[in-house]
Amino acid sequence: MTTAPEIICLTNGMFQENCFIISDPETRDAVLVDPGEEAELFLRRLEHERLTLRAIWLTHAHLDHVAGVKHVIEHTKVPIYLHPADRSLYDNVERQGQWLGVGSEASPPPDHELQHGDQLTVGNCVFAVRHVPGHSPGGVALVAPGIVLSGDALFAGSIGRTDLPGGDTETLLTSIREQLLTLPDETVVYSGHGPEATLWAERRSNPFLTGAYRIV
Repeated sequence: MTTAPEIICLTNGMFQENCFIISDPETRDAVLVDPGEEAELFLRRLEHERLTLRAIWLTHAHLDHVAGVKHVIEHTKVPIYLHPADRSLYDNVERQGQWLGVGSEASPPPDHELQHGDQLTVGNCVFAVRHVPGHSPGGVALVAPGIVLSGDALFAGSIGRTDLPGGDTETLLTSIREQLLTLPDETVVYSGHGPEATLWAERRSNPFLTGAYRIV
């Protein structure tokens, strides 16, 4: 029997990135989704909540979502999950930092490759992996009943930028239509930046989805 996960959002760093702690309230097992810059913040919160970290799941490999991986791994030795299409971005995180004008360190190599259709578990909580390229080649969304962690594919009132290496606007819009908007209206979207939303609200008010804002 599956369990509904508990979700803690930790907004952190200069990019105001959302790192998520996903946990099973019964087993107290947890995963970190997209550990950004403030790794100590995440580790302290895990300790405060008395959670046991089991893995790091990455929705994609842009610097603001992976900057804390190295430090977390040094303290926990948990496996890292990443879609292989983002491996080049991941392996070049130091170059990403140079491009953005911030310091960054290389992270340990991923242990597991995420693929569309995979099922991930933390305790008795189950998430399905959906490939949502467009913001980056290997972007994924993580779906559980009533929940989707969309990475930087879909935000409240906006979509992910596509002017970074590997980005493509039409690909992203197709990913959103086929992999996210096919979920139920009541699904809560937890994005990589900004507040949560529902798919009901995004279908009706997000200008990139309603056609109010047309991308040339």
